Amino acid sequence: MRKILIFLPLLLVASPALSQPAPSDTAQIERVLNDPAMADRLTNVMQVMSKAFLDLPAGEVQAALEGRPATPAEKRMTVRDIGRRDDPNFDRNFQRQIAQSGPVIRQGMHAMSEALPAMMQGLAQAQHALERAAANMPDPTYPKR
Repeated sequence: MRKILIFLPLLLVASPALSQPAPSDTAQIERVLNDPAMADRLTNVMQVMSKAFLDLPAGEVQAALEGRPATPAEKRMTVRDIGRRDDPNFDRNFQRQIAQSGPVIRQGMHAMSEALPAMMQGLAQAQHALERAAANMPDPTYPKR
């Protein structure tokens, strides 16, 4: 469960990054991926988002999963409260794990930077194959015999 709590904010951080318009130059993407300041910014964003995630109400969800109505106390229960039940040092441990994720983020960004040329080549090949397939498709306006 703890790993899920750590990686969920990462997924949420990744979603806005994927929706940004893609830069036309591969070198620009590589420059951003290799920028240590960008990794630090992502780590900071992840810390803030994880705090917000921990404050989400979760007691009603837990009761619904158990097939019963939520009690008034459960309606006030957050993800943080559920985490504290199993670990009295949950907040401290969670923030420590998030803070230690910076090197992992940097390594992931570096790996993406190294894989980028191969990914771009694969995308270019796929585009070429699609263009060839589209060129061989019959014309829908051509009269039938």
